[in-house]
Amino acid sequence: MNVPLLEVRNLKTYYYTLRGVVKAVDNVSFTLERGETLGIAGESGCGKSTLAWALLGLVPPPGRIAGGSIVLDGQDLTKLSEHDLRSKVRWKKVSMIFQGAMNALTPVFTIEDQLAEPLMIHKGMHKDEARERIAEMLKAVGLDETIMKRYPHELSGGQKQRVIIAMALLLNPDLVIADEPTTALDVIVQAQIMNLFKEIKRRYNIGMIFITHDLSLIAEIADKVAIMYAGKIVEIGSSDQVFGNPRHPYTQGLLRSIPRIRSKEKITWIPGVPPDLVRPPPGCRFFPRCKYVKEQCRREEPELKEVEPGHFVACHLYG
Repeated sequence: MNVPLLEVRNLKTYYYTLRGVVKAVDNVSFTLERGETLGIAGESGCGKSTLAWALLGLVPPPGRIAGGSIVLDGQDLTKLSEHDLRSKVRWKKVSMIFQGAMNALTPVFTIEDQLAEPLMIHKGMHKDEARERIAEMLKAVGLDETIMKRYPHELSGGQKQRVIIAMALLLNPDLVIADEPTTALDVIVQAQIMNLFKEIKRRYNIGMIFITHDLSLIAEIADKVAIMYAGKIVEIGSSDQVFGNPRHPYTQGLLRSIPRIRSKEKITWIPGVPPDLVRPPPGCRFFPRCKYVKEQCRREEPELKEVEPGHFVACHLYG
């Protein structure tokens, strides 16, 4: 029996604030196979980025992992010390492509200095040896090696994003997390970056978690899709299942809000706003905005149920 690359079980990541406990990621579970891409979508504040930071053990204060397990390649990362996470896991096994490339790059160091650091620290390479690897990875993401001598402010947005992608791949990790990697880019550069992700997926056969608001991007690259709402996964399945046969009312609402060239279906929106995660509503967290709400939804929290092989939905509509 094949062991999944990543197995997340009942993960809870909370922020302990003066207002109360913000349950940003609450009892989330999923698996990811080697070479598989999981797309995670949902509204702002649903817990997507917090989930990504939790997988790296980098939840910013006052947040922390409050429960559950993150098993990567048979090892529970929640049991490791900060030293072990830093020296054995981050960038070696799991790397991250950050949402804001300019914020992720240090403005006072050249691209060469920034990309050489993980190679020198984790692999013990000399600067000259690291330079060869950097040139190789820059070429792999469509950049000329002369980029190495430039500073971040001398690069375009697309070039900076490619540098971050090259940095994430330097140490050949098993898993790459891409947190909204195309958000700040224009549509032409966005298309180029998406083609680059497809090429990376084909060439390196790595596991990937792709986080975005844009469902069309997820449809383009993901094998499996998870829809998050108010800190929980409300639907998860293959890309064909979620896009072709969405079951949760929230997923249906998201898809109906996207204009389609060949469809005469009227564009709609989801009324209301996401709940306050300090005091989420009892029962189903989506019930205040759901047109199918019934009394059970107000009292009982739905669990993920398998509605077809590999397709799970947390909704009382499916008994």
